[in-house]
Amino acid sequence: MLKKIKITPLAAESFGVRSMCTLVETPDVEILLDAGISLCPYRFGLPPHPLEFKAISTLRKHIAEASEKAEVVTISHYHFDHHTPSYEDWLVNWTEANETARQIYQGKKVLMKNPKENINASQRQRAWLFQKTGGKYAASLEPADGKSFTFGKRTLLRFSEAVPHGPEDSMLGWVIMALIEYEDERFMFAPDVQGPIAARTLELIQLANPQVIMIGGPPFYLSGFKVDEAQLQQGLKNLAAVVEKVPLTILEHHALRDKHWQQKITRVYELALRAGHKIMTAAEFAGEKNNFLESKRKQLYLDAPPSKEFENWMREGLTKKSITKPPI
Repeated sequence: MLKKIKITPLAAESFGVRSMCTLVETPDVEILLDAGISLCPYRFGLPPHPLEFKAISTLRKHIAEASEKAEVVTISHYHFDHHTPSYEDWLVNWTEANETARQIYQGKKVLMKNPKENINASQRQRAWLFQKTGGKYAASLEPADGKSFTFGKRTLLRFSEAVPHGPEDSMLGWVIMALIEYEDERFMFAPDVQGPIAARTLELIQLANPQVIMIGGPPFYLSGFKVDEAQLQQGLKNLAAVVEKVPLTILEHHALRDKHWQQKITRVYELALRAGHKIMTAAEFAGEKNNFLESKRKQLYLDAPPSKEFENWMREGLTKKSITKPPI
């Protein structure tokens, strides 16, 4: 779809982890989008399966390798599947104290969600901590909300205003979307917009008019207890509007945490097909097989029971598990 902008998904739900980390390259610049990755600490009452730990270990290396070539690293918001913390944690983030974050951010131009404006309390605290820890290794830290940056003669990186992390009244705060333009090509990165649910978010996507978009879809797995069904239906309606306008949609993140997500977007697939457009996961876009792990965690424990050593590790307290690598 794009010939001058190269898009390389590095980690995502379709790769077996929580992330949307993507490397984007133009003839002018290499940009690492949202260099975070994590696992859900408990799903179906179970910690991550050994296969999930193997996936995050491998994908952490891919992100580190990509960071070596990137000049710019972005942070759309301060959830740990979108930026990397500096403390040791082998249960959720697969991070070595100081070292993992240093690898990613050292010497980089970091363009980040404004840490003081349009931000909720928990993300404000995480943003402050990032600036004191991993961010201290960066060549520069700059709030990017609503700003544009030029690289070389032809690459423009434009960030949206802060938009809701899902619906307008989201308790999870705000995120910023990114549009990378090179000559007549446009790639949009819309993490955690959950559909999008918010009308203003959809409007901004349509105004940007990308040829390819990577977007976080509706969080079906949260239906009925954290997200209203009406909001999910609005997210589906707005996602349909996106796929009808954008030639290629890379659908990822929250939507893929439900094992029935494909059935739930059947109508969206039909509308994309009718428009002559495509919907793919990040893995499919990368030419790989989907590797949904979190949504299948309960079945993984039945099909591939962990070792006795792993079971012993599971019995440890949360603190000890976080500072002790699981025996995988």
